[in-house]
Amino acid sequence: METYKYAPKDFINRELSFLEFNHRVLEEARDKSNPLLERLKFAAIVVSNLDEFYMIRYGTLSDQIHAKIYKRDSSGLTPKEQTLAINRRTRVLLEDLYTHLNTEMKKDLEAVGLEFIPGNRLDDRQRAYVDELYGKSIYPVLTPMVVDSTRPFPLVTSDTLNIAVLLEEKLSPEKHHVGTIQVPKVLDRFHYVPSSSPTKRQFILLEEILKLKIPELFNAFNILGMACYRVSRNADLEYNEDEADDLLEVIKETIKLRKWGNVIKLEVETAVSAELLEYLMDEFEITLDNVFRISGPLDLSFLHKLNRVPGNEEHRFKEIVPLPVPELLAYEDLFQAMSHKDFLLHHPYDSFSTIIKLVKDAAADPQVLAIKQTLYRVSGNSPIVKALAEAAENGKQVTVLVELKARFDEENNINWALRLEKAGCHVIYGVSGLKTHCKALLIVRRENNEIKRYFHVGTGNYNDVTAKLYTDVSLMSSNKDLADDISDIFNRLSGHYRYDRMRLATLAPDEMRGKFTQLIENERLHAKSGKKALIIAKMNSLVDKDIIEKLYSASRDGVEIQLIIRGICCLRPEVKGLSENIHVRSIVGRFLEHSRIFYFYNEGKEDIFIGSADWMERNLNTRIELLIPILDEDCKHKVKTILDYNLKDNVKSRILGGNGIYRRPSAKDGHFNGQEELLARTRKKFDKYKKRLAKAKTQEL
Repeated sequence: METYKYAPKDFINRELSFLEFNHRVLEEARDKSNPLLERLKFAAIVVSNLDEFYMIRYGTLSDQIHAKIYKRDSSGLTPKEQTLAINRRTRVLLEDLYTHLNTEMKKDLEAVGLEFIPGNRLDDRQRAYVDELYGKSIYPVLTPMVVDSTRPFPLVTSDTLNIAVLLEEKLSPEKHHVGTIQVPKVLDRFHYVPSSSPTKRQFILLEEILKLKIPELFNAFNILGMACYRVSRNADLEYNEDEADDLLEVIKETIKLRKWGNVIKLEVETAVSAELLEYLMDEFEITLDNVFRISGPLDLSFLHKLNRVPGNEEHRFKEIVPLPVPELLAYEDLFQAMSHKDFLLHHPYDSFSTIIKLVKDAAADPQVLAIKQTLYRVSGNSPIVKALAEAAENGKQVTVLVELKARFDEENNINWALRLEKAGCHVIYGVSGLKTHCKALLIVRRENNEIKRYFHVGTGNYNDVTAKLYTDVSLMSSNKDLADDISDIFNRLSGHYRYDRMRLATLAPDEMRGKFTQLIENERLHAKSGKKALIIAKMNSLVDKDIIEKLYSASRDGVEIQLIIRGICCLRPEVKGLSENIHVRSIVGRFLEHSRIFYFYNEGKEDIFIGSADWMERNLNTRIELLIPILDEDCKHKVKTILDYNLKDNVKSRILGGNGIYRRPSAKDGHFNGQEELLARTRKKFDKYKKRLAKAKTQEL
């Protein structure tokens, strides 16, 4: 029996690991091999990641501090120690980001003729243009507010940019007031201004226009100072499901309460005066440790829209056209194809439109009797949801589990759920006490007076927009055992159905932890007996302490372990006597690596699984997650190729050391960008197969 005693030094803090991931995103903003406008998008992602991180993870720690919880995490830090460390690291991250924006990025934009100009640099022609724009389109939307005894400070929500103004009464200079105005979200954040040079395109930010007009908006006062500010509020709110008569109403109310969460972060322009800053700190009941002075525009989300400004195509990634899986072209329809064999799709290289077509075909097919599907996060104009509604209208039995508790998508999911209900679908609002995170589609079809089931299971959401941006894998199949398992799972989700055990699939929270434990232990026993033992696991995050300890144990007994972890990793690899055989890499590139793939050598049998779960306590203990094996040899080969390309990558990969620092891999044998190579491979394979198919058809004629 193993007696190894683990210490806090053996684990990396989860929150700090996330901030290191965000630093790797910042590296993409700095990387001049990325097109310029794409680098701007990475800069915006850094800030949006931080916003959500503070609202959720930092918010949770704040709650623990207020509840006087002193429990240390796996890395040995108390909640208070974690918040202090988070704020220190975030300051460095933001300083690095804005230093880059204000120097290198600014120069690179100006070099291609794009420039943001402050209000005090407008020439007479530009000023006249802005004055007209302001009068016609901006001023009517504004609501300037002065705070006094009858007008309290307005509610400021997490998603707004605002300007605070320090005011002095003209007749009583000793009396100071504070005014505030929201930068309207309904208006464009930046505006074109005419340029004297034909080679330049100049823009001005909306807040710069408002600053020019502040004296007019508060003309009863002298203006002593002004500064943009924004807040992050604690959004980690719990749903009281056990006492809820109607979960839909509970979540609607909780969304409203989110606006009132405690302020946990205040961002403010560097030039803010001491008096104005002190007022804002008092108003938001926040200490200096949670104030972040920003030397540039607050809320960089507008950089996403700058990427869509017409022209400058050479400064964007070349648009890719996702391709259909070429083997599907040999069949008349998807049902015929899935009857013959399994198909593994790798998005965005393989087109997500295949999945949309599968649902649409099922909705229109008179032989289809029922469709069942889980929805976690869907796009704003989802073709999948439209197809499900049409299926119900066509008389199919349609059951949809819409997970209302998907963070920040609650309102969107409520709207879809109500629309599906109106169309006649049977809608389930999740499972009490658990978040349904699995991604599954089941189609029940009548064929030759018998019932046949077809299914699709993936690692990503049924979202046609993110399917072009995230890498995910999914399986289309009619395998009877797996189809029976997925049918049982839907019966469990829709009621209190109990099954003895799954045939091939594995479900969390019931069996998945035990399954992974067994698979890791199996490799450990093979290594101990002198056999080859290998684990390759690809996921978003590795946090679960129990799984990490089992990987450490396997490593000490000789198992080679290759981990591809995009984001958080609490395991310390390459530590002598602890994890010498474990190697961890993270890939941050053009696409967000989102697929979860698990490979176990198993004496050459090569057990391969895909699923919806990361190795995190929440996924294994408190979510409905699905893991399925890949059985078809062609599909296995495709998965192994994906893993191989990930492990070969030496351009976008970063290697995690035992000290918690990520380093660039060696490129002595040439540069290999896994994502670009997979794009090229997919195109080459598609073209080759298409030619072969055309040749076969010609010979038939």
